[in-house]
Amino acid sequence: MGMNGSVLAIDAGNSKTDVALIGEDGTVLSTARGGGFQPPLVGVPTAVDVLGAAVAEVLGSAGVDAGSVAHVSACLANADLPVEEEQLTEALRARGWGRTVEVRNDTFAILRAGADEPRGVAVVCGAGINCVGMVPDGRTARFPAIGRISGDWGGGSGLSEEAMWFASRAEDGRGEPTELARTLPAHFGLGSMYALIEALHLGRIASERRHELAPVLFATAAAGDAVARGLVDRLADEVVALSTVALSRLGLLDEVAPVILGGSVLAARHPRLDERIGELLSVRAPKATVRVVKEPPVLGAGLLGMDHTGAAPEVHARLRAQYV
Repeated sequence: MGMNGSVLAIDAGNSKTDVALIGEDGTVLSTARGGGFQPPLVGVPTAVDVLGAAVAEVLGSAGVDAGSVAHVSACLANADLPVEEEQLTEALRARGWGRTVEVRNDTFAILRAGADEPRGVAVVCGAGINCVGMVPDGRTARFPAIGRISGDWGGGSGLSEEAMWFASRAEDGRGEPTELARTLPAHFGLGSMYALIEALHLGRIASERRHELAPVLFATAAAGDAVARGLVDRLADEVVALSTVALSRLGLLDEVAPVILGGSVLAARHPRLDERIGELLSVRAPKATVRVVKEPPVLGAGLLGMDHTGAAPEVHARLRAQYV
């Protein structure tokens, strides 16, 4: 079954992996879901094994053998630097899932899922924050997005930590008063920041539960707390700083171009955050059109794959229609 333009699309995040096999006419032949993709924790071979399980399921249920797939388009979490993309490209190539392989950071999948063509900028704010941009000639704009050491501020876990910093100082008198000193511990059924600090430090509350505090921060801001509102405003400033830098690097600041917003924090559509992002962008990139992505990122991985194979516009349209 030698399909010229068949694409194996992989979208692998920290918590789950989606794989789709797409025929050359744009029809989704089979899909599978697998576990999270975490090379920093388990090493590259083991992480790629997780993808392999989902890939085997997709190929098996479509009755296709790996050698006949034209192209593997993999958008992977933790592929933050080009050197990591190269390493992962080699690792995927060695598995022989398709004749050609392209690995990109998973933020590109969100951009391509939300844009009509491979052109524009995406900002993703989930556990962390990242931004990428692309134009059809292949140029991209990106940031290392490693965390605080690479200048990042404002992912869900960072916001939670920042909120706790202000709340702790409010409670003990080092800082200005804020309702966060009450609302953050209350989320875990605790009566004080001291109790929350102790519970986190001693492991009675798992540290990965800290990100639950981001929605509490937004709710506290919406209720009018000045410190919480200041943090929400700073996140909007950060989203706009990322997107305008990426737009300007690609020469898109004065052109009509999409700014796609994704990730759990931005998908929650907090009114104050949305309004401020819109206001600031209207000044700094007046022709940018802002939208929150609703399509699954695996669609973006598939469309990037079809950009690579040179599929016709109607093939792209057929693929997109299956994800609406």
